[in-house]
Amino acid sequence: MRLGGGRIGGGRILRSNEEAIKAWNGVLFDRFVRYRDIVTTGLGAHGERGLRTHPPRSGDRGLDLGCGFGDTTRRLAELVGPEGDVVGVDAAARFIDVARREAEETGVANARFVVADVQAGGLDGDFDYAFSRFGTMFFASPVVALRNVRRTLAAGGRLCMVVWRRKLDNEWLHRAEQVVERFLTRPETTDEPTCGPGPFSMASADTTTDVLVRAGFEDISLHRCDSEIVIGADLDQAVEFVMALGPAGELIRLAGIRGVELRSKIVAALHEALAEFQGPDGAIRAPASSWVVGARSPGA
Repeated sequence: MRLGGGRIGGGRILRSNEEAIKAWNGVLFDRFVRYRDIVTTGLGAHGERGLRTHPPRSGDRGLDLGCGFGDTTRRLAELVGPEGDVVGVDAAARFIDVARREAEETGVANARFVVADVQAGGLDGDFDYAFSRFGTMFFASPVVALRNVRRTLAAGGRLCMVVWRRKLDNEWLHRAEQVVERFLTRPETTDEPTCGPGPFSMASADTTTDVLVRAGFEDISLHRCDSEIVIGADLDQAVEFVMALGPAGELIRLAGIRGVELRSKIVAALHEALAEFQGPDGAIRAPASSWVVGARSPGA
């Protein structure tokens, strides 16, 4: 095992990212913990498609961007094997704390975790492979962040990232947002931190390709992944989920007391809007669509 094939300098946070990191390290962390099973199971299928399309190789030194709870880092550590190693990075320290603890508890020896703002730099390594499952959409300056990632890759090193496609192809998220927008408008000013650009910032194939080209990547490809996900064991849980996370959840949170006052009406409207996705067993299964993006650092 070659743990430490690259050095990641943690601790430096760009001022432009402070608000988003405050959200991810605070209220969003708490909500992700609450709905962790739904998030990791649903998103996991899309992540696995990415790993099948652009798999790491045995012995690779891997970098997991926006690793969250570290489940993807542990999966990468399994794939690269004992001769490889993986570093999971996230700007939110509370996620990293969980990731470290669970890696230790499960005996994963070839993974480590670092708090780092990728956009701020401080990544210094010679990695063979970089991966991200729904993490790169939240970069305030994606070209800068991904250029930093490219610089950590060895010549010919590979990038695989999974990002959401457009809202219209993720109807459960889009429909929930439309329902909430009937009751609430996004406030011009708020004391609540926002999550950054949002989950659909890389939904356009042209935009994502342009970002990667400007970041210095080559051999860029995008493959569409359509995989149904369970967003709730029943309608009540699905409604609670979309009111907590995603565009609808953020709009409710930013609305503050107004969102609280209108909660019962929003709940009723969302029950009606999401009922179409309920299966015979009561679970809510919704179509979900992502891009599996592949790219390569220049060189041999």
